[in-house]
Amino acid sequence: MKVQCLNSSSIKTRNLIKKTFAELIHEKKQLEKVTVTELVKRANLTRSTFYTHYSNIDEVAEDYQMQTIELLCNDELKLSSKSDVEHYFENIIKCLKDNEKTYKLLLSTNESLLFLEKLKNIASKKIYEALKNTTTNPYLELNISFLMNGIMMELLKYFRNESKYSLDELLKNMNIWLEKIF
Repeated sequence: MKVQCLNSSSIKTRNLIKKTFAELIHEKKQLEKVTVTELVKRANLTRSTFYTHYSNIDEVAEDYQMQTIELLCNDELKLSSKSDVEHYFENIIKCLKDNEKTYKLLLSTNESLLFLEKLKNIASKKIYEALKNTTTNPYLELNISFLMNGIMMELLKYFRNESKYSLDELLKNMNIWLEKIF
């Protein structure tokens, strides 16, 4: 990302670019089909404004990913127990709900699978670190893998409008699975 000092005008412009990008990716269904020309025209921006904030379309997609990854990697959120993991799940769902429309647009494409894999790996590591000293289960990593794969697939189905469950219902069941497995 090019702009280093984000003032309120820069933040608004970046948000407009990301919102327009999300709309275009939803329509095109593939990241490669979204162009800077089309994006700036729809957002009513100049190309130079776009390039002041981003180097290319891929960087806009990465910005979305980093926003979510930063939430999951938040070092202030120390996990050391099962209840901490439940709180972690709540934070993830809250972030997804706060940005639900955008994630529905972004996760409607196949490029989202790599993003979800990154999220799963980060969350799995944090959960493993939280639970490794609280159990003697030799299958802890395997259990976390099953749990996180299931969660990510259900979230993907939700954001692709293929699930009959709400995010609140998914959160409730995430905590039930956590309790049963660990």
